[in-house]
Amino acid sequence: MKILLIEDEHVLAESISKFLTQEGFLCELAKTYESGIEKVCIYDYDCVLVDITLPDGNGLQILKKLKEIKPNTGVIIISAKNSLDDKLTGLDLGADDYLTKPFHLAELNSRIKSLIRRRKFEGKCDILFEEIRIIPESQTVFIQQHEVKLTRKEYELLLFFIVNKNRTISRESLAEHIWGDDADLSDSFDFLYSHIKNVRKKIEEAGGLNYIQTVYGIGYKFSTT
Repeated sequence: MKILLIEDEHVLAESISKFLTQEGFLCELAKTYESGIEKVCIYDYDCVLVDITLPDGNGLQILKKLKEIKPNTGVIIISAKNSLDDKLTGLDLGADDYLTKPFHLAELNSRIKSLIRRRKFEGKCDILFEEIRIIPESQTVFIQQHEVKLTRKEYELLLFFIVNKNRTISRESLAEHIWGDDADLSDSFDFLYSHIKNVRKKIEEAGGLNYIQTVYGIGYKFSTT
């Protein structure tokens, strides 16, 4: 799952990013209003964490812009301002949650996971697709009731496919979502092809079917048809 953290406090931003990375998230950073706006306009995220007070603007304006162009993106406001007016404004603009600094990183992690379950998985703890079962909390995958060992990138790739089942996904979108915003600058998608090949192989060796369909000239689709 891909997270954008918009936070100007360097030490806090690095601490949150390191923690979320250890928890299995891909965490991108923006430390100014301008870079935050640029990223939300160009890239897609599963969840955006945004501070209200930024050196060159207001995080609530980023939230407003994000909800105009990508209304399905989950948003958690993180702020040192424990103001009822700010909370109400943020929630009215479409934020899913509001966390006041200082907070425990474990609580932030729990709120992010809860938000993603609601928005991506309809509140379910397990994700089911035909003979495939994914448990996001432990990042484990089962095929025909047998656990399949995937690398972190292979797991994220399979999860992204299932969340976006029956949709054609470009190679660029896949690479960006799994490897980060700079992946779209790559001259080759060989790293993507290699990971998709490995996921296909592991699913089939465990007794599953190959649902990853190549859409020539565009990308891939995860579907039974």
